[in-house]
Amino acid sequence: MTKGILIGIAGGSGSGKTLVARKLVQDLGSDKVIIIEQDSYYKDLSHLTLEERKQQNFDHPDALDEKLLLQHMKMLIDGESIDLPLYDFKIHTRRDETRRIGEHIIIILEGILILHNPRLREMMDIKIFVDTDDDIRLIRRLQRDIKERGREFDDIIHQYEESVRPMHLLYVEPSKRHADIIIPEGGYNLVAIDILKTKIESILRERGE
Repeated sequence: MTKGILIGIAGGSGSGKTLVARKLVQDLGSDKVIIIEQDSYYKDLSHLTLEERKQQNFDHPDALDEKLLLQHMKMLIDGESIDLPLYDFKIHTRRDETRRIGEHIIIILEGILILHNPRLREMMDIKIFVDTDDDIRLIRRLQRDIKERGREFDDIIHQYEESVRPMHLLYVEPSKRHADIIIPEGGYNLVAIDILKTKIESILRERGE
């Protein structure tokens, strides 16, 4: 069985990681590619009250169930199926249901901290960092959290000042040095997307796909 290709796409919150991943899916063919979000692997906080959950630092590596993430990435690379956790950002904990993910040739893992973990980096065939200016990332985060996650403006700003920005400087930005490719402007950088697509197609040809 041909092993899957794991592509890691990191970058700060609101950098455009998801857009890069979606562009690759569109260009490469969705039947070959699956996108896995790091956010699905936040630890289950159902044992805490809602107010206690809101106080958690979700931008620190300890917020992630890294053991399960590593296990699932290895399984997907080996062509096995997984039950992907689903996370509810409105109540800050996992849902009861999961999503069954089967075999795919290309696995795209995207998230702010995926290049921080050395064991995860070792699994990756290509490591990407999406580099976007802080002010643009903050605006995108505000728009996303208000529209998609039902959050209040003041809460978003407070979280940004207390944890998002400090953790970005401590963990996310330094992980850029581990990237094979740095993409400025995210999914709007069509030249970089095209180069990346060509590289992935080359790997597929080498593996006879």
